[in-house]
Amino acid sequence: MKKLTVIVPCFNEEEALPIYYQEMSKVMAEMPELETELLFVDDGSTDRTLRVMKDLHILDARCQYLSFSRNFGKEAAIYAGLRNATGDYVAVMDVDLQDPPHMLPHMYKILEQEGYDSVATKRSTRTGEPRIRSFLSESFYKFINKISKTEIVNGARDYRLMKRNMVDAVLNMSEYNRFSKGIFEWVGFRTKWLEFENVERSAGTTKWSLRKLFFYSMEGITGFSVAPLSLASIMGVVFCLLSFIIIGFIVLRTLIWGDPVSGWPSLVCIVFFVGGIQLLCTGIVGQYLSKTYLETKHRPIYILKESSEGDLEK
Repeated sequence: MKKLTVIVPCFNEEEALPIYYQEMSKVMAEMPELETELLFVDDGSTDRTLRVMKDLHILDARCQYLSFSRNFGKEAAIYAGLRNATGDYVAVMDVDLQDPPHMLPHMYKILEQEGYDSVATKRSTRTGEPRIRSFLSESFYKFINKISKTEIVNGARDYRLMKRNMVDAVLNMSEYNRFSKGIFEWVGFRTKWLEFENVERSAGTTKWSLRKLFFYSMEGITGFSVAPLSLASIMGVVFCLLSFIIIGFIVLRTLIWGDPVSGWPSLVCIVFFVGGIQLLCTGIVGQYLSKTYLETKHRPIYILKESSEGDLEK
């Protein structure tokens, strides 16, 4: 019998976990041909999330769990799940039911019958999401697809089902700064996309603030494109040429009309403007340098505090 591992990252989800388990129990009953396990990853929760995971493990041996020593982020939780998944098929799914579990049997049939290596999902609508958040998300996808060679589908979710060969390929990319949506696309493999309408959370509140989404988008941009570095170089050349033109204009103006002192307000504005551009370019270079610095430190992506199986790989 083939095995399916469902990775479920969790951070302060004590309310959503029991609801998710009830829904997944129905879905697992629809797939008797598969041995299914739920691998919950506690990302350093501060509520009773870990306690609920332990209770589910006692109730149902199919429920396994990993618990981090602190909050390492969703990307680390996904990576830890992939590292410890033992299934022939591996799925990644959110616990709040915004990734509909009822789609999983259909996704499995596609892999079995149509020869795909992965079935991924994307939202067809953003109903119920704040407009500013929807606008920023859509702008991010448009921007990153223009500057990156790796195409990231607009509205893509982390919710997907993969065969073992694709999972192994993803695990070969053990970089510290992770952006799974880009990694899944970069490794290639045949992927079929399924759409679904946006679903409200079953319980609890979202952990993704605009600030966290911004830094997450920066991970994607710096991880899968060097276009910002090229932009900084181009801006440097443009402003260097512009400065020569301005110098020539000032010299010519002084020789013809004299009075070189006038115009100091505009000069101050130019100095501030050029200084801002320089700081911007320095900041862009600094972002890439910081990523390189973190990679060279070779720190672990996550630290495992405890698990349902003591011999799970760290």
